[in-house]
Amino acid sequence: MQEPDIKITQIYGLFARMMHFVNVGDTEFGHTHQFDHATLLAHGSVLVRCRGKETVFKAPQLIWIAADLKHELVAQEAGTICVCLHTVESSKLVGDIVSPDMIPAGAEESFARSTSGETA
Repeated sequence: MQEPDIKITQIYGLFARMMHFVNVGDTEFGHTHQFDHATLLAHGSVLVRCRGKETVFKAPQLIWIAADLKHELVAQEAGTICVCLHTVESSKLVGDIVSPDMIPAGAEESFARSTSGETA
């Protein structure tokens, strides 16, 4: 059992945290958030534990996660992919987070313009 592989991005105040659970049993261990948010289960299935109860969700599915609720995610299938989605207050995290591997071929110039403030 391992933790999932994580990739994050933030663009215009939308924060996305993608979790790739490579193996069955990989676990995003119990944690809380200060806000309600949605988790998109894009592929596979995941068991969600909250307050001693368990629910299994199968993709495609949106999962609501309440603020301050300790929860844990456990992959039920190899290759499960979940993405936590929420807005970010500008006071908490400023600027975009974009990994170079997110930019499709042909969009490099557009990306460079958008990050420099230039217009076409």
